[in-house]
This record gives sequence, structure tokens and C-alpha cells, in this order.
Amino acid sequence: MTDSPCWAVIPAAGAGRRMGAALPKQYLDLAGLPVLEHSLRLFLAHPRIHGLAVALDPTDTRWDRLPSARHPTIRRVPGGAERCHSVLNALEALAGQAGEDDWVLVHDAARPCLRREDLDRLIATLEGHPVGGLLGIPVRDTMKAADARGQVQHTVPREGLWHAFTPQMFRLGVLRRALTQALAAGQLVTDDASAMELAGHSPLLVEGHADNLKITRPEDLPLAHFHLTQQGRG
Repeated sequence: MTDSPCWAVIPAAGAGRRMGAALPKQYLDLAGLPVLEHSLRLFLAHPRIHGLAVALDPTDTRWDRLPSARHPTIRRVPGGAERCHSVLNALEALAGQAGEDDWVLVHDAARPCLRREDLDRLIATLEGHPVGGLLGIPVRDTMKAADARGQVQHTVPREGLWHAFTPQMFRLGVLRRALTQALAAGQLVTDDASAMELAGHSPLLVEGHADNLKITRPEDLPLAHFHLTQQGRG
């Protein structure tokens, strides 16, 4: 199946407590715009994306202040307790207008530095793939396994290890079933590829750029500003 419609899901209901900021991290200022706005604009400008579902905390009062909040292709949906609940809610909402075999690209709200070229590569690479996949980069650092006290137990061979990024791109119907099954089994998966793996699928890893960082800690914000500036988006 080629040239199937593509949709985007942006889970943005988190509180971002590790940032230690007064605002959730998706609303922190980054180069003059909220972090979430940068993430939205890349998908809104892409010709293959038919629409977006943004999962937000039901009590969120900041969303309406975003420049893109009233864009006609964006739908607000209620977020859940965990990321996986938010994504499933968004998929359920999209199911009314998107087909079971349409592609859905799930992207973290706190990854504002995604490059258009990486988004293009992901879509082009996975277009005819039977499962789908995700952006990532191979691990380059030495990896250590530690105990609860932070003491090294052993070194983990890095061959074959990847850092998993987003977007993660799968067929709507298959991903919805995989997430539903994972939650029914008590598995609070932290990304969509994990749900697909639990369902017996093997997603494809597509190499992107390392600057597609996820803003998690205070030091990530100036780094994201640097990356956006280097990309000409700052």
C-alpha cells in the first residue's frame, strides 16, 4: 500500500516534573515560541500530514494561547494518566476520520528539533513497509548496567543498540490494537514501538540526526535553542 494518508499524534499531557519549572515543559519558551508550537509547525507544514490529534490534560488552559491551537486540521483530545493512554485516546479520536491502514506518526511534544529531512526520510523509507518503524540513532557511547545504588554491574555491548526517537510510524488499526493489548496485559509501554514488539511485530529503525533531542531536564532547553538556531529555525 503506497501513498496512504498520514496523520500525526502529539501526546502533550505530561507535567514535565523533572524540568523543575513552573510550566509544563511543552509550554516553556524556546526561541520565542512554546516548545509544543515548534513540534506542531513541522507537521502542519508537511504536505503528507492530513491532520493532527494533540492529547492534552483535560484541565489544560494554556493550549488556546498557542498560535496553532485553532488550526483547522488539529483536533484536541483528552490525555491519559500515561503517555500510552494519551496515544490510544488520540488514535480512537482519529479512527472516525482516518482509515485502519492509514499511517500514524506519533511524536513527542518535547522533541521540537525534529528535522524536516528526517521526517521525509522516515515516511519515504516506511511507505511500503509491512510493519512501520521509528527514527533513532545507533548507540556510540560505552553502555553500563548498574544496580540500584549506581554501581556498575557489567558493560553492555553497544553493537546493535539504538537510541529510540520519535516520530514512530505505524498503521492506525494495528497500533491501536497493539496498545490496547499492552494495556490489558498491564504493560505501560513508554513508546509505541514497544507495544508493537509485544504484539509480535518487528519495527524498522530509520537513522536520523542526534539533534532530535527530547527536552527533559533544564540543561536541554538551551541545547534545543542551539540546535534550532543551527537548523535556521531559531
